[in-house]
Amino acid sequence: MMGRKKGKSWREKLAVSAGVGAFALMLEIWKELHEFKVKRFRIKLPFETAKEETVKLVFLSDLHGKQYGERNKELVSAILKERPDYILIGGDLLTRKKESMDSTAVSLLRRLVKLCPVYLANGNHEQKMRVNPEEYGGRYEAYIREAKRLGVHVLVNETEYLDMKGIPAAVSGLEIPLGCYAHFRTRELAYSDIRERIGKAENGRYHILLAHSPVYFDTYAKWGADLSLSGHLHGGIIGIPKLGGLITPQARPFPKYSGGIYRKGKKLGIVSRGLGTHTVNVRLFNPAELAVVEICSCVREKNQV
Repeated sequence: MMGRKKGKSWREKLAVSAGVGAFALMLEIWKELHEFKVKRFRIKLPFETAKEETVKLVFLSDLHGKQYGERNKELVSAILKERPDYILIGGDLLTRKKESMDSTAVSLLRRLVKLCPVYLANGNHEQKMRVNPEEYGGRYEAYIREAKRLGVHVLVNETEYLDMKGIPAAVSGLEIPLGCYAHFRTRELAYSDIRERIGKAENGRYHILLAHSPVYFDTYAKWGADLSLSGHLHGGIIGIPKLGGLITPQARPFPKYSGGIYRKGKKLGIVSRGLGTHTVNVRLFNPAELAVVEICSCVREKNQV
Protein backbone atom coordinates (compact mmCIF):
# COMPACT_ATOMS: atom_id res chain seq x y z
CA MET A 1 0.00 0.00 0.00
CA MET A 2 1.39 3.33 -1.07
CA GLY A 3 1.74 6.02 1.56
CA ARG A 4 -0.05 9.36 1.30
CA LYS A 5 1.77 12.21 -0.37
CA LYS A 6 3.17 14.69 2.03
CA GLY A 7 1.65 18.16 1.86
CA LYS A 8 3.71 21.24 1.31
CA SER A 9 5.78 22.35 4.24
CA TRP A 10 5.09 25.69 5.90
CA ARG A 11 8.26 27.05 4.30
CA GLU A 12 7.00 26.15 0.84
CA LYS A 13 3.61 27.66 1.58
CA LEU A 14 5.28 30.82 2.84
CA ALA A 15 7.43 31.05 -0.31
CA VAL A 16 4.39 30.65 -2.54
CA SER A 17 2.45 33.28 -0.58
CA ALA A 18 5.39 35.67 -0.72
CA GLY A 19 5.71 35.14 -4.48
CA VAL A 20 2.00 35.79 -5.04
CA GLY A 21 2.14 38.85 -2.83
CA ALA A 22 5.19 40.25 -4.63
CA PHE A 23 3.52 39.69 -8.01
CA ALA A 24 0.36 41.46 -6.80
CA LEU A 25 2.42 44.43 -5.58
CA MET A 26 4.33 44.66 -8.86
CA LEU A 27 1.04 44.55 -10.76
CA GLU A 28 -0.38 47.33 -8.58
CA ILE A 29 2.73 49.48 -9.12
CA TRP A 30 2.49 48.98 -12.89
CA LYS A 31 -1.20 49.92 -12.81
CA GLU A 32 -0.61 53.09 -10.78
CA LEU A 33 2.18 54.17 -13.12
CA HIS A 34 -0.13 53.94 -16.12
CA GLU A 35 -3.42 55.32 -14.78
CA PHE A 36 -4.64 58.40 -12.96
CA LYS A 37 -7.72 59.27 -10.92
CA VAL A 38 -9.77 62.43 -10.70
CA LYS A 39 -9.67 63.82 -7.17
CA ARG A 40 -12.49 66.26 -6.39
CA PHE A 41 -12.58 69.08 -3.88
CA ARG A 42 -15.53 71.37 -3.18
CA ILE A 43 -14.75 74.44 -1.12
CA LYS A 44 -16.67 77.52 -0.04
CA LEU A 45 -15.64 81.09 -0.79
CA PRO A 46 -14.73 82.85 2.51
CA PHE A 47 -16.85 85.88 1.63
CA GLU A 48 -20.31 86.43 0.16
CA THR A 49 -21.05 87.64 -3.36
CA ALA A 50 -23.99 89.27 -5.14
CA LYS A 51 -25.10 85.97 -6.65
CA GLU A 52 -24.39 82.31 -6.15
CA GLU A 53 -21.70 80.97 -8.46
CA THR A 54 -19.50 77.91 -8.83
CA VAL A 55 -16.08 78.21 -10.43
CA LYS A 56 -14.39 75.00 -11.52
CA LEU A 57 -10.61 74.75 -11.57
CA VAL A 58 -8.56 71.86 -12.87
CA PHE A 59 -5.15 71.65 -11.20
CA LEU A 60 -2.33 69.48 -12.49
CA SER A 61 1.19 69.18 -11.22
CA ASP A 62 4.34 67.08 -11.59
CA LEU A 63 3.59 65.53 -14.96
CA HIS A 64 7.35 65.20 -15.62
CA GLY A 65 6.83 64.54 -19.32
CA LYS A 66 4.43 61.66 -18.68
CA GLN A 67 1.98 60.82 -21.47
CA TYR A 68 -1.37 59.15 -20.87
CA GLY A 69 -2.10 57.87 -24.31
CA GLU A 70 -0.78 59.34 -27.54
CA ARG A 71 -0.18 63.10 -27.11
CA ASN A 72 -1.79 62.79 -23.66
CA LYS A 73 -5.15 62.02 -25.23
CA GLU A 74 -6.52 60.38 -22.06
CA LEU A 75 -5.49 63.28 -19.84
CA VAL A 76 -6.91 65.94 -22.17
CA SER A 77 -10.13 63.95 -22.51
CA ALA A 78 -10.54 63.79 -18.72
CA ILE A 79 -9.99 67.54 -18.43
CA LEU A 80 -12.42 68.26 -21.28
CA LYS A 81 -15.07 66.16 -19.56
CA GLU A 82 -14.83 68.38 -16.47
CA ARG A 83 -15.55 71.56 -18.51
CA PRO A 84 -13.29 73.73 -16.29
CA ASP A 85 -13.38 77.51 -16.16
CA TYR A 86 -9.62 77.64 -15.60
CA ILE A 87 -6.69 75.23 -15.77
CA LEU A 88 -3.89 75.84 -13.26
CA ILE A 89 -0.52 74.11 -13.54
CA GLY A 90 1.69 73.94 -10.48
CA GLY A 91 5.03 73.20 -12.11
CA ASP A 92 7.30 70.32 -13.11
CA LEU A 93 5.44 69.78 -16.36
CA LEU A 94 8.81 68.56 -17.63
CA THR A 95 12.03 67.12 -16.20
CA ARG A 96 15.19 69.17 -16.46
CA LYS A 97 17.49 66.22 -17.26
CA LYS A 98 15.37 64.94 -20.16
CA GLU A 99 15.26 67.43 -23.01
CA SER A 100 12.85 65.25 -24.98
CA MET A 101 10.14 66.08 -22.44
CA ASP A 102 10.11 69.76 -23.39
CA SER A 103 8.17 69.07 -26.57
CA THR A 104 5.76 66.82 -24.65
CA ALA A 105 4.98 69.68 -22.28
CA VAL A 106 4.46 72.15 -25.13
CA SER A 107 2.24 69.70 -26.98
CA LEU A 108 0.00 69.39 -23.91
CA LEU A 109 -0.18 73.16 -23.45
CA ARG A 110 -1.16 73.54 -27.10
CA ARG A 111 -4.18 71.35 -26.48
CA LEU A 112 -5.13 72.79 -23.08
CA VAL A 113 -5.32 76.44 -24.21
CA LYS A 114 -8.14 75.43 -26.56
CA LEU A 115 -10.29 74.46 -23.56
CA CYS A 116 -10.10 77.52 -21.28
CA PRO A 117 -7.55 80.00 -19.83
CA VAL A 118 -4.38 78.26 -18.62
CA TYR A 119 -2.13 79.59 -15.83
CA LEU A 120 1.36 78.12 -15.50
CA ALA A 121 3.84 78.38 -12.63
CA ASN A 122 7.32 76.93 -12.34
CA GLY A 123 8.29 73.91 -10.28
CA ASN A 124 11.81 73.23 -9.07
CA HIS A 125 12.74 71.63 -12.42
CA GLU A 126 11.77 74.67 -14.49
CA GLN A 127 13.25 77.01 -11.90
CA LYS A 128 16.64 75.28 -11.97
CA MET A 129 16.62 75.43 -15.77
CA ARG A 130 15.81 79.14 -15.60
CA VAL A 131 18.54 80.12 -13.16
CA ASN A 132 21.22 77.83 -14.65
CA PRO A 133 21.19 78.57 -18.41
CA GLU A 134 24.88 77.63 -18.63
CA GLU A 135 23.88 74.05 -17.79
CA TYR A 136 20.62 73.79 -19.69
CA GLY A 137 21.29 76.13 -22.60
CA GLY A 138 18.26 77.98 -23.94
CA ARG A 139 15.76 75.23 -23.15
CA TYR A 140 13.81 77.17 -20.53
CA GLU A 141 13.61 80.33 -22.62
CA ALA A 142 12.40 78.36 -25.64
CA TYR A 143 9.81 76.53 -23.55
CA ILE A 144 8.39 79.68 -21.95
CA ARG A 145 8.49 81.61 -25.21
CA GLU A 146 6.39 78.93 -26.88
CA ALA A 147 4.00 78.74 -23.90
CA LYS A 148 3.38 82.49 -24.09
CA ARG A 149 2.95 82.33 -27.86
CA LEU A 150 0.21 79.75 -27.33
CA GLY A 151 -1.58 82.11 -24.94
CA VAL A 152 -0.61 80.52 -21.63
CA HIS A 153 -0.55 82.92 -18.67
CA VAL A 154 2.99 82.32 -17.38
CA LEU A 155 3.42 83.40 -13.76
CA VAL A 156 7.02 83.56 -12.56
CA ASN A 157 6.79 85.53 -9.31
CA GLU A 158 3.90 87.36 -10.89
CA THR A 159 0.21 87.93 -10.18
CA GLU A 160 -2.74 88.30 -12.50
CA TYR A 161 -6.04 89.79 -11.38
CA LEU A 162 -9.21 88.38 -12.81
CA ASP A 163 -12.97 88.19 -12.46
CA MET A 164 -14.12 84.61 -11.93
CA LYS A 165 -17.85 84.80 -12.70
CA GLY A 166 -18.19 87.93 -10.62
CA ILE A 167 -15.75 86.79 -7.93
CA PRO A 168 -12.79 89.20 -7.63
CA ALA A 169 -9.74 86.97 -7.66
CA ALA A 170 -5.99 86.89 -8.12
CA VAL A 171 -3.67 84.08 -9.23
CA SER A 172 0.02 84.21 -8.29
CA GLY A 173 2.88 81.96 -9.32
CA LEU A 174 5.61 81.79 -6.67
CA GLU A 175 9.19 80.59 -7.01
CA ILE A 176 10.61 79.85 -3.58
CA PRO A 177 14.40 80.00 -2.98
CA LEU A 178 16.12 76.94 -4.42
CA GLY A 179 17.59 76.22 -0.98
CA CYS A 180 14.05 75.31 0.11
CA TYR A 181 14.28 72.27 -2.18
CA ALA A 182 17.54 70.91 -0.73
CA HIS A 183 17.39 67.23 0.18
CA PHE A 184 18.78 67.44 3.68
CA ARG A 185 19.63 70.94 4.95
CA THR A 186 16.50 72.68 3.70
CA ARG A 187 16.31 76.40 4.44
CA GLU A 188 13.19 77.95 5.92
CA LEU A 189 10.84 80.11 3.88
CA ALA A 190 10.16 83.46 5.50
CA TYR A 191 7.12 85.67 5.02
CA SER A 192 9.51 88.29 3.67
CA ASP A 193 10.70 85.86 0.96
CA ILE A 194 7.20 85.84 -0.49
CA ARG A 195 6.71 89.61 -0.10
CA GLU A 196 9.97 90.28 -1.96
CA ARG A 197 8.89 88.10 -4.85
CA ILE A 198 5.18 88.80 -5.37
CA GLY A 199 4.34 91.68 -3.05
CA LYS A 200 1.32 91.75 -0.73
CA ALA A 201 -1.87 89.77 -1.05
CA GLU A 202 -4.60 92.21 -1.98
CA ASN A 203 -7.57 92.43 0.40
CA GLY A 204 -11.02 91.90 -1.06
CA ARG A 205 -9.87 89.31 -3.59
CA TYR A 206 -9.82 85.55 -3.45
CA HIS A 207 -6.11 84.87 -3.77
CA ILE A 208 -4.95 81.60 -5.32
CA LEU A 209 -1.26 80.84 -4.93
CA LEU A 210 0.55 78.38 -7.18
CA ALA A 211 3.45 77.35 -4.95
CA HIS A 212 5.13 74.13 -6.02
CA SER A 213 6.29 72.87 -2.62
CA PRO A 214 3.56 72.29 0.01
CA VAL A 215 6.07 72.21 2.86
CA TYR A 216 5.55 75.93 3.55
CA PHE A 217 1.75 75.97 3.61
CA ASP A 218 1.67 77.81 6.94
CA THR A 219 3.78 80.62 5.48
CA TYR A 220 1.61 80.83 2.36
CA ALA A 221 -1.46 81.18 4.59
CA LYS A 222 0.24 83.82 6.72
CA TRP A 223 1.09 85.78 3.58
CA GLY A 224 -2.58 85.81 2.63
CA ALA A 225 -3.19 82.97 0.17
CA ASP A 226 -6.82 81.89 0.48
CA LEU A 227 -6.04 78.77 -1.53
CA SER A 228 -2.56 77.33 -2.05
CA LEU A 229 -2.12 74.75 -4.80
CA SER A 230 0.98 72.58 -4.55
CA GLY A 231 2.49 69.24 -5.56
CA HIS A 232 6.18 68.29 -5.58
CA LEU A 233 6.11 65.40 -3.07
CA HIS A 234 4.45 62.87 -5.40
CA GLY A 235 2.12 61.76 -2.63
CA GLY A 236 4.96 60.29 -0.62
CA ILE A 237 5.57 57.57 -3.27
CA ILE A 238 3.98 54.80 -1.15
CA GLY A 239 0.68 55.49 0.59
CA ILE A 240 0.04 54.19 4.09
CA PRO A 241 -3.60 54.19 5.29
CA LYS A 242 -4.31 56.82 7.97
CA LEU A 243 -0.68 57.98 7.90
CA GLY A 244 -0.31 59.40 4.39
CA GLY A 245 2.82 59.13 2.28
CA LEU A 246 5.84 57.11 3.33
CA ILE A 247 8.74 59.07 1.86
CA THR A 248 9.33 61.98 -0.50
CA PRO A 249 11.48 61.90 -3.64
CA GLN A 250 13.93 63.93 -1.54
CA ALA A 251 14.21 61.04 0.98
CA ARG A 252 12.20 62.76 3.74
CA PRO A 253 10.07 60.23 5.66
CA PHE A 254 6.37 60.74 6.42
CA PRO A 255 5.77 64.14 4.78
CA LYS A 256 3.17 66.26 6.56
CA TYR A 257 1.57 67.45 3.31
CA SER A 258 1.66 64.37 1.09
CA GLY A 259 -1.72 64.92 -0.57
CA GLY A 260 -5.25 66.14 0.01
CA ILE A 261 -6.67 69.28 1.60
CA TYR A 262 -5.26 71.16 4.58
CA ARG A 263 -6.61 74.03 6.65
CA LYS A 264 -5.20 76.86 8.68
CA GLY A 265 -8.11 78.92 9.92
CA LYS A 266 -10.02 79.96 6.79
CA LYS A 267 -6.99 79.41 4.57
CA LEU A 268 -6.84 76.23 2.53
CA GLY A 269 -4.11 74.26 0.84
CA ILE A 270 -4.66 71.53 -1.73
CA VAL A 271 -1.75 69.22 -2.50
CA SER A 272 -1.78 67.08 -5.62
CA ARG A 273 -0.14 63.67 -5.60
CA GLY A 274 1.00 64.51 -9.11
CA LEU A 275 0.60 62.83 -12.47
CA GLY A 276 4.12 61.61 -13.20
CA THR A 277 7.32 60.46 -11.57
CA HIS A 278 11.06 60.96 -11.97
CA THR A 279 14.14 59.31 -10.43
CA VAL A 280 12.00 57.05 -8.19
CA ASN A 281 9.65 55.52 -10.75
CA VAL A 282 7.30 53.92 -8.22
CA ARG A 283 3.75 54.47 -7.01
CA LEU A 284 2.06 52.12 -4.57
CA PHE A 285 -1.33 52.75 -2.93
CA ASN A 286 -0.74 56.27 -4.16
CA PRO A 287 -2.48 56.73 -7.52
CA ALA A 288 -1.57 59.62 -9.79
CA GLU A 289 -4.25 62.26 -9.75
CA LEU A 290 -5.86 65.13 -11.57
CA ALA A 291 -7.33 67.59 -9.06
CA VAL A 292 -10.69 69.25 -9.72
CA VAL A 293 -11.57 72.12 -7.40
CA GLU A 294 -15.03 73.68 -7.26
CA ILE A 295 -15.18 77.05 -5.52
CA CYS A 296 -18.72 77.87 -4.43
CA SER A 297 -19.92 81.31 -3.37
CA CYS A 298 -22.84 82.19 -1.11
CA VAL A 299 -25.39 84.88 -1.92
CA ARG A 300 -25.24 88.12 0.03
CA GLU A 301 -28.68 89.18 1.29
CA LYS A 302 -30.04 92.35 -0.29
CA ASN A 303 -30.35 94.16 3.02
CA GLN A 304 -26.87 93.13 4.08
CA VAL A 305 -24.10 95.73 3.90
